[in-house]
Amino acid sequence: MTQPASPLLPLYGLSRSEADAWMDAHDFSRDHAALLWRYLYWECAETWEDMTKMPAKVLRVLAAETALDAAPVARETHSSDGFTRKYLLSLADHKVIETVLMRFKGRVTACISSQAGCAMGCVFCATGQRGFERHLSTAEIVAQAVHVQRILRRGLKSDDGRPIAEAEDRLRNVVLMGMGEPLHNFDAVMKAVDIMLDSAGLSLSPDRITLSTVGVVPGILRLAEEHPPRVHLAVSLHGATQAERAALVPVAKKWPLDELMAACRTYNEKTGRRIFYEWTLIEGSNDTPEHARALGRLLSSVERSLAPAARRNRRPLSQVNLIPLNPTPGFSGAPTRTAAAGIFQAILAEEFGLPSTVRQRRGIDIAAGCGQLAALN
Repeated sequence: MTQPASPLLPLYGLSRSEADAWMDAHDFSRDHAALLWRYLYWECAETWEDMTKMPAKVLRVLAAETALDAAPVARETHSSDGFTRKYLLSLADHKVIETVLMRFKGRVTACISSQAGCAMGCVFCATGQRGFERHLSTAEIVAQAVHVQRILRRGLKSDDGRPIAEAEDRLRNVVLMGMGEPLHNFDAVMKAVDIMLDSAGLSLSPDRITLSTVGVVPGILRLAEEHPPRVHLAVSLHGATQAERAALVPVAKKWPLDELMAACRTYNEKTGRRIFYEWTLIEGSNDTPEHARALGRLLSSVERSLAPAARRNRRPLSQVNLIPLNPTPGFSGAPTRTAAAGIFQAILAEEFGLPSTVRQRRGIDIAAGCGQLAALN
């Protein structure tokens, strides 16, 4: 299911070449396309009246034929951690999605959604518990990044109105880790990525965009073939055996673990890029030393099987992101304890030479953490 058709052309869904073509088709100068691009991505215009330097004749046609697609904010919530803000955004058909702004050491990251809901059904994920409603359009994906850009351009302020000095003047980091499975909405997501990378627009670096997938094998293979090396790839693993993974990630029944790891190996070899494997640590379920060793053996087998050309930098092409479970209404598990996470991490490093990080838990009190987005809170 996709976004309902609209008679208006969504501007945030246009590539720069498509914007040029639109101006050509209306006998307008391409200089006007460049000006439009600046208003969209640097000035972050919300209305046609904001485009004060655009010629009136161009504005009239833009207003008649196109849409700015600035999704209204239905609700904004701030975490007590002081670093995380969540935005409930309303779409044209009254569906709602969530976007998260995260600050860390002066760096701002936008966590954006690719679908309203999700069809993957991961048992510990609030979005999966909500179910799938529809894919987001390219414009709806890009508009979320622009929303965060707009906040930064106008000045990020504390709850009491004071400017936050360490905030950046533009967005530099995007993670496609919000609601939905990005590779289930492949074409819209990858076009959105291309737009966000455009040097005349948001001008993000490929190294500053991360796409997280639960393991959609055809999408991983297509990403390796069609789009190397456009973004960082993160793969949600959570289990090192087929049975354990399928119990947490139902889609593993469609794309079993051996097929997923073969696709990851292909991605490594075709792109030469590292994969970030995400592992949600659930106390007593997948956080024991035995689980750490099973994961280490699994990823080490992939490393050993890689062609020499893929390992030219002599560094592992696997890195593990350990994520203590965040609470959701539909799952009763508990997050791992700090000590268990430390032991898990030490085993990966000392016994298998695999780098890993433990994700800092932020925004938990406003359900803005990994796996908590459901647009219901």
